[in-house]
Amino acid sequence: MRVLVTNDDGIASPGLTVLAQVALDAGHEVVVAAPHRQYSGASAALTAQEEDGHLVLVEGRPPGLPDGVEAFGVKAAPALITFVASFGAFGPRPDVVLSGINLGANTGRATLHSGTVGAALSATSHGIRAMAVSIASGKPQHWDTAGLVTARAYAWLVAEPFHERVLNINVPDVAPDRLRGLRAASLASFGAVQARVKEVGTGYVQLTYSGVEAEDEPGTDHYLLARGWATATMVRAPVDDDDGLTLPSFTAADAAAAGTTGPLVDVGSGAVMSTGADRPSGEIAEEDDA
Repeated sequence: MRVLVTNDDGIASPGLTVLAQVALDAGHEVVVAAPHRQYSGASAALTAQEEDGHLVLVEGRPPGLPDGVEAFGVKAAPALITFVASFGAFGPRPDVVLSGINLGANTGRATLHSGTVGAALSATSHGIRAMAVSIASGKPQHWDTAGLVTARAYAWLVAEPFHERVLNINVPDVAPDRLRGLRAASLASFGAVQARVKEVGTGYVQLTYSGVEAEDEPGTDHYLLARGWATATMVRAPVDDDDGLTLPSFTAADAAAAGTTGPLVDVGSGAVMSTGADRPSGEIAEEDDA
């Protein structure tokens, strides 16, 4: 089984090594491909920096990654990395994508914005089973706990039939002997951050961000995580959902006689990557690589 390991915290994050080691211990082949810098909040964005029409790769390797495991730093959002991996960009198409281990929890509605979860959702949309893993600290002290939980979750992931959903794992940053276990959870109803407009000026808007006080919602990921449990939640890519609704519709007079058939029209798609020479797109800003 071939496993792609990625994240949204960048190629230098030790969380990549923890995920890679879990897959290696299971006897699987591993390749690491992660953004060249932090890409938190990128969700499932398909943005990248191109040079002469090429996706840019840079040297990079997470600390402690075992010798023999190939690693790529990529100037791209994590969801684009898993997207191109599904077409063979980093060797044979992976059977599994492991995304993380994210620095900070990905719980509740905040998962909508997570680049870690976005990378996994991109993988499942291309028929690859995927798991996103996060640890509830910006400066984790207990990677061994995250590895323990990930190994259990990974064994379940590869044994279960593929359901086109992402297994989203959150781990408290506690010592293994303080971990209460791993439990299934629902998504909390709150989002992780909120913003307000501080100032509107000529050509700019200044925002301030703050955390949202979570409500006590027994059985949700945040509730359990705060009480020492690792949590497992299934999330999925967007699906159509008009249950209980009558959607707006009308039929033009000239189309009524033709029914649902008629002449085909062109349906275009917007660009998902930069196409200008050496110019960044979307999330990525100009940088000094010196």
